[in-house]
Amino acid sequence: MPRITAERRAANRSRIVAAARRRFSRDGFDQTSMPDIAAEAGVSVGAPYRYFAGKEEIILEIAGDTFRMMFAPVERLADTAAAVTVADLVAAAIDPVSGEDTVDAAGQAVTVEELLRCAVQAWGLLLRHEALRQQARAGFEDVRGRIAEALRNGQRAGSVPTALDPDRGARVVMALLHGFVLQHTAFGLDDITAFTRDVRIALNDTGPLREDH
Repeated sequence: MPRITAERRAANRSRIVAAARRRFSRDGFDQTSMPDIAAEAGVSVGAPYRYFAGKEEIILEIAGDTFRMMFAPVERLADTAAAVTVADLVAAAIDPVSGEDTVDAAGQAVTVEELLRCAVQAWGLLLRHEALRQQARAGFEDVRGRIAEALRNGQRAGSVPTALDPDRGARVVMALLHGFVLQHTAFGLDDITAFTRDVRIALNDTGPLREDH
C-alpha cells in the first residue's frame, strides 16, 4: 500500500475538521458523533481517529480558529501601534466578524457563522473537560498578556488612562469580546458597525467612577 503523503494527510485532516464544523454548527456538539463526522466528510468511520482522539479535540481546534480570527488583528495592532486605546483593541477584534467568510488555521475557507456557533458550544465543553480547559486557558493567557502590554504602551503614549491596571484592563477587553461573540451568535446582535461605534462612545466616557464602600 503506498504511503500517504504529508499533503494528502493535511488535506484529509482539513476535510474532517470542515465536516465537523458543519455538523456542530448545524446539529450541535452533543448531537454529533464521530461516525456522523466521518459520514459528513465522506471517509471511513475510523478515519477521524487517525487525526483526533475524539470530537472534543476537534471542536477545541475549531474554537481556536475562531479566536485566532478575532485576536490576530488585536495582536498585530498591539505590536505596531504605540498610541492604542481600549476601544481600538475591541474594534480590531470585532472587525473580522463583519465579513461572511474567513480562513482556518489550514488556510481553508470557512464561514464566520460556523466558527462562532462552534466557539460558543466549546465554552460549555471546557467546563466538563479539565485538560481541554487548561489548553484553552493557556491560549487565553497568552492573548491577555499581549493586550496588557499594548495597554501599557498606550499609557506611555497617553492614549490609555494611567488609572487603568493593564492586567485587569486586558480582562475587560476579553470580556467585551466574549460577550460580543455570544450576543452576535445567540441574541441577534447584527449591527456590528453600530456596536463598534457604541463601544468607542462607552469607553470614552469620562464620568466619575463609582467607588465601592
